[in-house]
Amino acid sequence: MLILNKTAGVFSKPPKRKVYEFLRSFNIYPGTLFLHKLVLGIETSCDDTAAAVVDETGNVLGEAMHSQTEVHLKTGGIIPPVAQQLHRENIQRIVQEALSVSRISPSELSAIATTIKPGLALSLGVGLTFSLQLVDQLKKPFIPIHHMEAHALTIRLTNNVEFPFLVLLISGGHCLLALVRGVSDFLLLGKSLDIAPGDMLDKVARRLSLIRHPECSTMSGGKAIEHLAKQGNRFHFDIKPPMQRAKNCDFSFSGLQHAIDKTIMQKEKEEGIEKGQILCSAADIAAAVQHTTACHLAKRTHRAILFCKQRNLLPQSNAVLVVSGGVASNLYIRKALEIVTNATQCTLLCPPPRLCTDNGIMIA
Repeated sequence: MLILNKTAGVFSKPPKRKVYEFLRSFNIYPGTLFLHKLVLGIETSCDDTAAAVVDETGNVLGEAMHSQTEVHLKTGGIIPPVAQQLHRENIQRIVQEALSVSRISPSELSAIATTIKPGLALSLGVGLTFSLQLVDQLKKPFIPIHHMEAHALTIRLTNNVEFPFLVLLISGGHCLLALVRGVSDFLLLGKSLDIAPGDMLDKVARRLSLIRHPECSTMSGGKAIEHLAKQGNRFHFDIKPPMQRAKNCDFSFSGLQHAIDKTIMQKEKEEGIEKGQILCSAADIAAAVQHTTACHLAKRTHRAILFCKQRNLLPQSNAVLVVSGGVASNLYIRKALEIVTNATQCTLLCPPPRLCTDNGIMIA
């Protein structure tokens, strides 16, 4: 808690007047009686402002979210000060919406849970300072939440999953493999040594200028790659998966990105086009990079499953692999991981798409 307070001091607190106005804006719903503990979850670790109210049985009473995707698509990526400002502009409205949908007043909350790490410091600061101010006014307990732990445990909201299980978290900011032995009990087996897979796919999409492609102009980089890959032939480009000789469960995606960059540069020369124009072979490149990414994730995960089973860290049969994070919504990558789980007598589970990406429910 000492570390948390020091962190909070770095960020400017919102005026108390705003918080008072926020609290006064709520209607009291007579006759509503809540017998369970109610937790408000607030998430601002990256570019989504999200909030939700969940009770202790896992029932979601209400949620709200504001996505910044459209803004960041125009700038070609997330600019932290821009993300921070958008969080500031929307957090009060989003929290109010989540509480209103839940039909509860702030005084009925049992606690407030907020993401404190990891993530963009400027974005995290908005959620943290707002939450601490609210905690101070309501005199409610504050629960600091680790963003990746929340992702890892979300599956237990939708499925009856017993400990231990293996989790693969893949997103635009993270990539890790861990054995989940209990709540807040994780054994890290592998992580990305450089960039995350979602970040790599976004960069490849920008290098291919897919925002100018008529079918992909409103999609995020990863979604654009997945969409275009369906039309391409991955066999037109031979791209080797990274770390094939590494005897561990770590990942690497920066080398793959550089290899794709070289391929794109070569094809631009061959097709006689300038950087920023759409290549005729863009779909083939998208298919190749998606396939190589899927193979890399599948092979490293396969190693982790074998390691855990060899040391009896997972059940020999009916072990569970949970895949979550934004990249987990990619159906091609999910299929590659399903091949691995079928071969190792495991069950592959993924949260619903809306719970794979950042959200307030997983925090609550």
